[in-house]
This record gives sequence, structure tokens and C-alpha cells, in this order.
Amino acid sequence: MALLTTLSIEQARALGEHFGLRVSAVEALALGSVNSNFRLVAADGQRFFARVYEEQALTGAETEVRLLSLLSREGVHVVAHLEGTTGARVVDWQGKPFAVFPWVEGDWLCLERVTPERCHAMGAALAQVHLASPSVGTLPAGRFRPADMLKRLERVEREGEPHLRGPVERIRRLYDKYVPLRDEQLPLGVSHGDLFRDNVLWQGPKIAALLDFESAAWGNFAYDLMVTALAWCYRDALQISNVQAMFQGYSSVRRLDPAERAALETEGALACLRFATTRLTDFEMRTPVGGTPGRDYRRFLERLAAIESGAFAPTWASLG
Repeated sequence: MALLTTLSIEQARALGEHFGLRVSAVEALALGSVNSNFRLVAADGQRFFARVYEEQALTGAETEVRLLSLLSREGVHVVAHLEGTTGARVVDWQGKPFAVFPWVEGDWLCLERVTPERCHAMGAALAQVHLASPSVGTLPAGRFRPADMLKRLERVEREGEPHLRGPVERIRRLYDKYVPLRDEQLPLGVSHGDLFRDNVLWQGPKIAALLDFESAAWGNFAYDLMVTALAWCYRDALQISNVQAMFQGYSSVRRLDPAERAALETEGALACLRFATTRLTDFEMRTPVGGTPGRDYRRFLERLAAIESGAFAPTWASLG
């Protein structure tokens, strides 16, 4: 992704002073799909991760800061922000929130390195996030609800190229199908909402850190579990051994209740539609006609087709 914000060494030094850092070098990082991210190097050689929040307002970034602090206290493997010299952990810079984190060594996994053992660990880690909900308290409902996605589809119709109108109509029809099927009484709590492979750092077989809680919201756990399974356990087809291991890992920490088990297909479908929609707005609309978008919305429509064909059924049956 091209950075929406650039950061000169002079600007990095001025921002670093807010956090008691003497910055000697700054490097832009090609990570993520929305925010601008940087590696800062301090005069003593220590490294830090810095983020300019491109879509979140200051209050939204501060909500993430508070959440990470509380999750860390509950033993969840997250990276809490640095506290500034004035006590603030998020500063306003050119109208955008800016925060700094300790640098955590670790690897991101390519799909070939995703194994059942690692999926088991992912499921357990996600369950720990969910179980921490009572200590966190209620969060906002988030920016990626079906109603929010339908507004995005309207924008694609208004501003996108004509060839995107067909996908918009297809996705809208699928929302019409699945939204009425949603069980609004499912257990709610902290939902990461975006726990893809690039949001998890590994040190060998162990999770070093769960990253990027910017999209975290107060949502249902079944949806969050399906987002994670769809992100980690699908290549060109669903990897059954991986998805079963993830559900087993989750259940070893927090068991799904019967209503949640019954809702997995619907929640998985809504997860697919959420990411198909945001890939239209965040990638397709920003790619010149004839170009190749960085992330393809069709990949999540393929996942939805797998759900509808019953690919997940053996896993759900094993839950009892």
C-alpha cells in the first residue's frame, strides 16, 4: 500500500519528543491497508513502531489504546502503546492521531506456514480476547456493520467504474438474504474483527503478539471466530484440518453455546460480505481500470460459496 502520510526525519524527531524518544532514523513500512506505519530508531538503538491513523478520529484511536492496556492486564498477548511525556498515549498530528508502540520481534506467516498446531493456538488466543470482555467494558459497535457496508456499496455505485455495478448488486442481494437470518441475541463482547495473518506476530510456534485492534468493536463472538477461520484456514479451498484445529483451540478456552453454533453459517456469510465490500472500496476503487488490486474482493465471495456448499459442515458437526 502507498503511504497516505509521509514522515520526514525532522517530523519524526518532533513527534518522538512527545514520547520521550530521541529519534535518529525513520523508515516507512509497507504494512496494512488503511494506516501509515513507520519504524522509528532511537539514539540508543531501540526500535519502535509508529502509526498515523488515517481513518480513525482521535477518540477512536484513544479507544484502541485503552483496550490494549486492559487486554494486556488480562494476560492477552498484545502490545500496549507508549505513554507520552504529558500522559497522553495518542497525539494529534496534522489532524490525524499518532501513536507509538514498543517494537516486537516476530514473524508473519505465509499461508504455507499455517499449520493445524498454529491454528489451534490462534483459536485459543482469540478465545482469551473474548473472555477478557467483562474487564474491558462495552466498546462502540464499530464501523463495519451491515448497514455501514450497504452505505459503502452506495458509494461504489456513485463513484466507482461501471464494471463494479455487477459485484455491488450481487453483494447487496446476499446482504438481503443473510441479514434477516442474524440472531441478535448472541453473546457479545470484545471482537477483534480483523485477525488476519498480518495481524499476528510469531516467535517460533508461539504467538508473540496480536496486533491492530483498530477495528475492534462490541460484537458477537461467533462472527469474530468465523472472520479468523476464514482468514487463516482458506487457500484455494477450505483447509479442513486447520479449521478444525482452530475451533478445537477456541473451545479449549471458551465453549460456544448452542445458539452460537447454530449461527456460524450466517455469521461466516456476513464476514465474507464485509470483506468483499471493503475490498471493493479500499482496493478496487483505488486501482486504475485494467490494473490489479492489492486485494481481491472475489476471494471472499469464493469463501462464501464454500460456506454455502457445506465445506464447514464437518467442523460444525464436531462441536456437538
